[in-house]
Amino acid sequence: MLYDLKKIQDAQVKGKKVFLRADLDVPIENATIKDASRLRAWFPTLEHLLKNGAMVYLCGHMGRPEGVDEKLSLRPVAEWVNNKLELGHIGLEEKQVNGFKAFATKGNVTILENLRFYKEEEANDDNFSQKLAELAEIYVNDAFASDHRAHASIVGVPKYLPHFAGLRVQIETEELSNVLENPKRPLAFIIGGAKIETKLPLVEKMHQLADYVLVGGEIAENDKILLKVQHEKLEGTRSVLLVADLIESTKDITEKSAENFLQVLQNVASVVWNGPMGLVEEEEFAKGTRILADGVTKLSAYKILGGGDTVSCIDNMKLLDKFDFVSIGGGAMLEFLAGVKLPGLVVLEN
Repeated sequence: MLYDLKKIQDAQVKGKKVFLRADLDVPIENATIKDASRLRAWFPTLEHLLKNGAMVYLCGHMGRPEGVDEKLSLRPVAEWVNNKLELGHIGLEEKQVNGFKAFATKGNVTILENLRFYKEEEANDDNFSQKLAELAEIYVNDAFASDHRAHASIVGVPKYLPHFAGLRVQIETEELSNVLENPKRPLAFIIGGAKIETKLPLVEKMHQLADYVLVGGEIAENDKILLKVQHEKLEGTRSVLLVADLIESTKDITEKSAENFLQVLQNVASVVWNGPMGLVEEEEFAKGTRILADGVTKLSAYKILGGGDTVSCIDNMKLLDKFDFVSIGGGAMLEFLAGVKLPGLVVLEN
């Protein structure tokens, strides 16, 4: 294991106030949650805390607001938690706790409003961290998708409280450590999406780990030459690089490219997919992506999927249960697999 984490199972939480940092950043449309998979991932940790007699302050962020933005309020998440605890008929109480706006359930759970409404969160302001820490006696991190961010609620608060890894963080760390330390080979990475500024350096590092690196999506269109040049420069490269062609609108990979990817993948023992192959929100631009997804799910290889947009896309195709492990991390998952030490995990180590 790459990280020796302090585990929530070893924490004495009975009668204690617990600060639970979780992944609350989910897609919302008209105040309705479109995909609750990230919420379901950490919910067992909340149940564990409540079952063992804790009072929980549940905290997280949504989106990238610049100040208070009601469209990015966590009220829908608070209502989801309330309903999941089967307290929906009671309703939420809006209140202030230590100067923070919050939503309280009747089941010993208080959900703080979006932490990114405060600029001090992303700035990792020490006074802000201390103010958050004053809410509780124990800190639990179950926000794997945010653990690559050195923000106040991720690395600041645990400096002031006994701190532990939640159940989901433990699962993510174990599964992804296996890919790094003892992968079944041949190992293939499928990488897509649009954030070339963050993904290109990680794509380069994947070449040292994987046997095949298959690149699609916007980064394939904009940086095909750059990707190939960087690949040729690498010394000791073990991987084969294949970059997809895109359809004329550039909003999806071509069906031919999807078939070429699948031909390569027939030989692999493990496949890790992070990042959509196109503009999957629009059904007409998802043909190539669907061909690839259908084919991947039929492989006998061990299959790992990650990234919010990717997971939502595959879930809409009703194929999510065909993967052996679905990570809730996007950038965090890629950085973990690239060997980058995640700040949120480092602070949880023994």
